[in-house]
Amino acid sequence: MNKGTEIMNARQYFDEHQRALAALQHSAIDQIADELVKAYEGGKMMYLFGNGGSASLASHLACDLGKGTAYCNGGKRLRVLALTDNIATMTAWANDFGYEDMFSEQLRNFVQPQDIAFAISGSGNSKNVLNALRVAREAGATTIGISGYQGGEMKSLCDICVIVPSENMQVIEDLHLAMAHSIFRIVYTRMAQKSMSAASPG
Repeated sequence: MNKGTEIMNARQYFDEHQRALAALQHSAIDQIADELVKAYEGGKMMYLFGNGGSASLASHLACDLGKGTAYCNGGKRLRVLALTDNIATMTAWANDFGYEDMFSEQLRNFVQPQDIAFAISGSGNSKNVLNALRVAREAGATTIGISGYQGGEMKSLCDICVIVPSENMQVIEDLHLAMAHSIFRIVYTRMAQKSMSAASPG
């Protein structure tokens, strides 16, 4: 793993944090939320995936989106699945076909046109993430990514890609979590407002 900038004290770490935070593309984060709301309204699936800390975030965001929005729009559920959550399936594909195919082969069972494939990768160059994005694009799904550094190869495979402009993996992962939470709150609010509008008389 690329260590990025050496950190000698807390101020140096949080200075880098603030620098990267100030450079985030807020409009692109809003676009991701727009696509998730559109997929929700169309009854489409969302698939999340990543490695290491990004795998944890894929599971975390899937939980927030799936459980956290469950009752905010009259019971109409948002359909979301983290491809990082089934250990048996992941290890079976990795063992029999290779680690680089453990997400793409899962997607082949499910992905449909206009679904969402949401990739999370600090480097943007993880082969299993790239292969899953290729399968999603071939199926006509919308491809979304959040990355770091310069975005890696993932950037060219995503319809929308938000890059944390930092060379420090921990800062990248911190801001990926913040982006995930902001996306959840935007999606939640829009779903809840739609429910209130539908319930309002006349």
